[in-house]
Amino acid sequence: MQMSTKKAKSALISVFHKEGLEPIVRKFKDLGITIYSTGGTEKFIKELGIEVVPVEKVTSYPAILGGRVKTLHPKVFGGILNRQDNESDIAQLEEFQIPQLDIVIVDLYPFEKTVASGASEEDIIEKIDIGGISLIRAAAKNYKDVLCVSSMEDYGEFLALISSGNGTTKMEDRKKFATKAFNVSSHYDTAIFNYFNKTHEQAALKISETKGKVLRYGENPHQKGFFFGDLDAMFTKLHGKELSYNNLLDVDAAVNLMAEFKKDAPTFAILKHNNACGLATRDSIQQAYIDALAGDPVSAFGGVLISNVEIDAATAKEIHELFCEVVIAPSYAGAAIDILKGKKNRILLVQHETALPETGIRTCLNGVLVQDKDQKTDLESDLQYVTDKRPSKKELEDLIFASKLCKHTKSNTIVLTKNKQLCASGTGQTSRVDALNQAIHKAKSFHFDLNGAVMASDAFFPFPDCVEIAHKSGISCVIQPGGSIKDQLSIDYCNQNGIAMVMTGTRHFKH
Repeated sequence: MQMSTKKAKSALISVFHKEGLEPIVRKFKDLGITIYSTGGTEKFIKELGIEVVPVEKVTSYPAILGGRVKTLHPKVFGGILNRQDNESDIAQLEEFQIPQLDIVIVDLYPFEKTVASGASEEDIIEKIDIGGISLIRAAAKNYKDVLCVSSMEDYGEFLALISSGNGTTKMEDRKKFATKAFNVSSHYDTAIFNYFNKTHEQAALKISETKGKVLRYGENPHQKGFFFGDLDAMFTKLHGKELSYNNLLDVDAAVNLMAEFKKDAPTFAILKHNNACGLATRDSIQQAYIDALAGDPVSAFGGVLISNVEIDAATAKEIHELFCEVVIAPSYAGAAIDILKGKKNRILLVQHETALPETGIRTCLNGVLVQDKDQKTDLESDLQYVTDKRPSKKELEDLIFASKLCKHTKSNTIVLTKNKQLCASGTGQTSRVDALNQAIHKAKSFHFDLNGAVMASDAFFPFPDCVEIAHKSGISCVIQPGGSIKDQLSIDYCNQNGIAMVMTGTRHFKH
């Protein structure tokens, strides 16, 4: 009958990364565990003065093909895959003089790191592990008899386990490590497939994230929530509670919006429910914050704040007067941190330079939708001047400012800006006219003078009603994609009423 508790007598070790291995090897020596190894790992163990049996001595076959084939041999895999409660398996071990292997410690060539380094295809291909992945799968499959350690990240946990049990492990321990091993192997294969399928010739979707965390809950308290990804690579958290599901969505929206203003003068944005309720570019970040807040001081309550430059003490004092969930910046002055830490739950994040995904993925019906992210930023060089009146230099700057914001606002949307400040936006409306009316009403409620303001639309105007409403509210200039069969109606209205309008040729729906 299969025993759930096993005392290890032998181990195979063959790893690329040697860091953290020494304490394990020394523990094996103390426990009297026979060590088998090959190549660089064998040399490493010998240099520690610890006895090791070369795999070649077991297989009677040397490593060949420049090291491509070392452990791929029946005497190795037989020692891993045999079933200790199967009399026939045990008899064959004795017949072919195959040693039982109770522990397998193997990691994989750093394929992803090699790809990320910009290495040649030849070097990348050489980092596709064959022996290692085979050993991991074999040991994990036979977890009833074998414990598999598949990553250096698990060395500490494994060492504690065998130390506390004097080399004895339980079935649940071995199954836990087998789960880790299949996570490693499936992630590795996904990375290789995605490298070969860069041009998406195969219409297949494979996603693998090995770093994950359980959130307090999802969008609402009755929903479970998880985040998969490496947040630590993107942010350093200086203070505050854990980011929630909704926080993360707003932070994502904030980061994507501010990426449009990365190289601009000091710019500050305030977001709520994934939409900007305040945005301004100024000569100082303090003034940018003050003017962003003026865009909608009501919605800013409980919002997510982001700056494209360091937040200084003067700006921090202004922010501290507002209840906000998250503040994001590339850096903070020391005094600013002390001020902002005044609210114990306020989350302070330092944003690092990190590559963001180039594709967007969301569930849809019984599957998923995948698309390229909208990486197109409208530039002055993209503009088509379709009206008799052309925008002034200042108006052009406001138009580009408005267009950047419009791209990151829920459709249907209309954005109204003036002097590089968000006056108001109409967001997520089923009618573009409703979005415009919402924006005008909101701007006036916060006492903005729309005379000389500009209007941006995420999609074309099928009728001239929007430019007419905008004109009657004092708006002097319009930016929109164009493309309607009735574009000329809007152009004619603008020409008849002295409005400048430009078209970009690019729609920016955001649903």
